[in-house]
Amino acid sequence: MTVSLIISTYNWPRALYLCLDSVMQQTVMPSEILIADDGSGMSTRDVVKHFENISPVPVRHIWHEDNGFRLAAIRNKAIAASKGKYIIQIDGDLILQRNFIQDHMLFAREGCFVTGSRGIITELLTRKVLSGEITSLSPLMKGIRSSNNVVRIPIMSILYHTFGPTRAPRGCNMAFWRNDLIRVNGYDEDFKGWGFEDAELCIRLNNSEIHQRCMKFRGVAFHLHHNQAERSGCNSNEQRYKDSIRCHRTRCEKGLDRHLTPKISYETGRGSAIVIGGWTRRSEIAPRYFSNDDFSGKRVSRNVRTRIRSSSVIRTSSFRQNNDGSYFSIIDSRLGR
Repeated sequence: MTVSLIISTYNWPRALYLCLDSVMQQTVMPSEILIADDGSGMSTRDVVKHFENISPVPVRHIWHEDNGFRLAAIRNKAIAASKGKYIIQIDGDLILQRNFIQDHMLFAREGCFVTGSRGIITELLTRKVLSGEITSLSPLMKGIRSSNNVVRIPIMSILYHTFGPTRAPRGCNMAFWRNDLIRVNGYDEDFKGWGFEDAELCIRLNNSEIHQRCMKFRGVAFHLHHNQAERSGCNSNEQRYKDSIRCHRTRCEKGLDRHLTPKISYETGRGSAIVIGGWTRRSEIAPRYFSNDDFSGKRVSRNVRTRIRSSSVIRTSSFRQNNDGSYFSIIDSRLGR
């Protein structure tokens, strides 16, 4: 299973350094790490550059201009840039226990998304961690609140999932299948400022029959203390969240698809057909998503017939037959009307 770890951050480079350092110590590494940066300055870029040089897996910096609290948008941009089939999402002020990625991978199930928890570190302990006075954390340390959230007991995790209550989602520790996020169109970018964008996403996932799995006693993370974010937009965000519940919403209008490479969905089946550069062919290929780049320089075999549904038209620059009888299609790098 390919896993993309997305870490959201904003102008707290020291916390991000500690977070990434804890990622480097994982028993199982993700396939890639993406920093979803909501407009930080050069100090954050320096931290990312450092880990780009030392990480055993690719580290990519997804950045947009600082134009207020736009967490939903930057997470969507990171999701769009990700290459893994499974996405683990955390905040850049978490310090991960060394089994965190492994636990998430073991807990993943098709048709489900995962919500985890975190232990809160007090302000005093956070200062000691940031200064380097304390270099490791444990559940028994003084200064850790909700210490039951940072106890790792895998067998208890199974029992809790079976018999425990459903917990409110926390965007700082969640995981999804990438295709499920595409299905509901990711985060709703009409959420401005702090609050409810993660809970609202979970509502749409549940409404789409993608079920929540609550992970406790696994996927342990420690949350550094910080002041609360400005919450001036909280009321309007809460109302939008309630509207999604009331309307049984499954997709948002302003979401992930704004950042994806132009996609063409296709369905196949006996008797269906499509014209690609003037040719129709038979097909029994399973439905999937792909970009127009996937066509470039690819063969379309004689026994393939595909029906493409798209609001755009493929612009074909050439389409010729190879010696082996297959067809070679060269497609323009864009979709045009």
